[in-house]
Amino acid sequence: MNEESQRGGARIESDPRAIAALWGPGDAHRKFLERSLSVKIGGRGERVSIHGAEDQVEAAQQVIAELLEVVKSGRPVFLKDVEKAVRVVRGESTERPTGPKTGRAVLTSDRRNIAPKTPNQALYLDAISKHDLVFGVGPAGTGKTYLAMAAAVSALRQKAVGRIILTRPAVEAGEKLGFLPGSLADKVNPYLRPLYDALYDMMDLDRAAHLVESGVIEVAPLAFMRGRTLNRAFVILDEAQNTTREQMKMFLTRLGNDSKAVVTGDASQVDLPNASKSGLIHALDILKDIPEIASVRFNDTDVVRHTLVQSIIRAYDRDDQNRQAQAELMRSEGRRGRYEEDR
Repeated sequence: MNEESQRGGARIESDPRAIAALWGPGDAHRKFLERSLSVKIGGRGERVSIHGAEDQVEAAQQVIAELLEVVKSGRPVFLKDVEKAVRVVRGESTERPTGPKTGRAVLTSDRRNIAPKTPNQALYLDAISKHDLVFGVGPAGTGKTYLAMAAAVSALRQKAVGRIILTRPAVEAGEKLGFLPGSLADKVNPYLRPLYDALYDMMDLDRAAHLVESGVIEVAPLAFMRGRTLNRAFVILDEAQNTTREQMKMFLTRLGNDSKAVVTGDASQVDLPNASKSGLIHALDILKDIPEIASVRFNDTDVVRHTLVQSIIRAYDRDDQNRQAQAELMRSEGRRGRYEEDR
């Protein structure tokens, strides 16, 4: 990249395709930079001009240079990357959108290249490559299941495993299975739809359908795993927070020779009836001291869906904390009241 500095402005030259990829849909990233750094960014093609106060122009140059490195690494630029780069030049953070923490390892599938977008995602993929059992725990949208699916597809392509098994518990989240029309399979399939969606996003539809029909890829409710031994398989248990202790034990003891298992879930979204303790929470507790088992915790900063999702998760977390504090206060006042009565 060549830069020609001017008083009150600067000009940046780079590959037109890289610059186009940098700005994002509807020039959203350019507009964010203009608002955040109080600069005016113009120009198309291979030349981009920046105008504004000298220190702000310099900051914008640094951000754009950083983001062009992201583009050159082979992955798209997201608004989160732009926000990180801006915080770095402002001195508010040291977490850059590129660098050793995020890594540049790319999982290649039939339809796209998939790379970790956050440090925790990079740790997660590294853990999957090094361990036969990995827990990925955190809120929705952090890529837990998607990256596990990508790792599974990659392992199948490289013949490291002979099949992929995708499973999840069919637990109601406010709905009642019994009232749904159709057979048991018809009632269970909606719970498995997210797994199919991720699979079809990574593989050619015809090839994926063929692998499913031939049994090389199996998508099934967790109950179908009972009594089986899974050899040379990459097994993913999704929505594991909705397993009971018995179901989790059953699943973990299915693992056979030359197999790998990834268990994903969100401990804050348990839909089990009658306040049953989640098998995921229980397993994380009793297995934490086994060195051959890895556990990666995601948080709202790892959300790779719409940036609004981060704010929604934080709002719910704050509400949960407030509710817990109020409940503790009420219990404390109740104990104090009983103490006064006893006196």
